[in-house]
Amino acid sequence: MPKILLSLLICLTGIAAASAQTAAPATTSAATSAAAPATTSAAPTPAPAPVLTAAERDRAVRYLHTTHDGFIAAIQNLSEKQWRFKPAPDRWSVAEVAEHIAVSESTIFGMVTGQILKQRAAPEKRSEVAGKDDLILTRVPDRSHKAQAPEALKPTSRFANEADTAKSFEASRAATIDFVQTTNEDLRDLFGPHPAFGTLDAYQWILLIAAHSDRHTKQILEVKADPNFPKD
Repeated sequence: MPKILLSLLICLTGIAAASAQTAAPATTSAATSAAAPATTSAAPTPAPAPVLTAAERDRAVRYLHTTHDGFIAAIQNLSEKQWRFKPAPDRWSVAEVAEHIAVSESTIFGMVTGQILKQRAAPEKRSEVAGKDDLILTRVPDRSHKAQAPEALKPTSRFANEADTAKSFEASRAATIDFVQTTNEDLRDLFGPHPAFGTLDAYQWILLIAAHSDRHTKQILEVKADPNFPKD
């Protein structure tokens, strides 16, 4: 991926003032006039290079929308018994998985905007994160790799019901999508550590938000596919 110039140092070149008139012959003045450029106005200043390419924005926004729709569809129209059903004592219910998704959504996005974006730009770290976009999009949703949620992101009955859970998720996801569509931050030159993937740039952290909800939406579908899942 070509390097995106995030700190533009635009050098504004001045225009030399016109020379004082001299008592030169008329033919000399005409020749000088003919050789002069038609205009002395400055050339237009180039537009700043985008901090994200259109393809990068589109990729993130489409994945955020797709995983949003998948999660909302997975939790809609469930009875209270279905919402609270646990396949086993040590496995989460749909309610618990949904809570984890909603809490993680706001927590991770808050970390990106509140911490990673406040770091000093470090373009020299780009080589450390090369290829991790695709790694996140393939490894995070893969349920064959198990992981333990951090204590702060585990479900604790923060939401009363499905509607409250969905409302929290919707608000966080809308903010994330709006951020990706409008940000002028240098997401490719700002970095934060991840416990499994090592250094990630801010754009990759946004991809991870969507991939994380994708992973746990699959977990919800596993709960709903359990043979003991209530029929109503």
